[in-house]
Amino acid sequence: MERADLIEQLNVDLAAELAAVVTYITYAARVDGPQRPQLSQFFTAEVSGEQVHATYLANKIVSLGGEPTTVPSPVPLPEGNRAMLEAVLNMERQAVERYTQRLSDAEEFGDIALKVTLEDFIRDETSHVEETEAILRHWDL
Repeated sequence: MERADLIEQLNVDLAAELAAVVTYITYAARVDGPQRPQLSQFFTAEVSGEQVHATYLANKIVSLGGEPTTVPSPVPLPEGNRAMLEAVLNMERQAVERYTQRLSDAEEFGDIALKVTLEDFIRDETSHVEETEAILRHWDL
């Protein structure tokens, strides 16, 4: 993996993390109904973790000689609480897939620190997937 390719892929990850921050803030504001307090808190609680990921990625891109993106990926605006949770689940699953690929990229590039950090990101995102799946699994009970 060439340095420029790694920087480009890390910028894809950064754009997705920026979108995750926007997603969670927006969804926290948009939830309604009797689940509003719990769902708003659930979404808001995820913002800081996504910010940590975005900050790390931006710093890593700069340390590799690149310029971090300032443009988030598109954020879907589904209607309804369940649809927002399903959108979050999709976003987090994609993050696990991206970071699993990026872990291989980091290993190929020879950046062990990046590899270890990406393992932590995969753990974080997998936890988000599992928590969202649990909420959706019991949604209609």
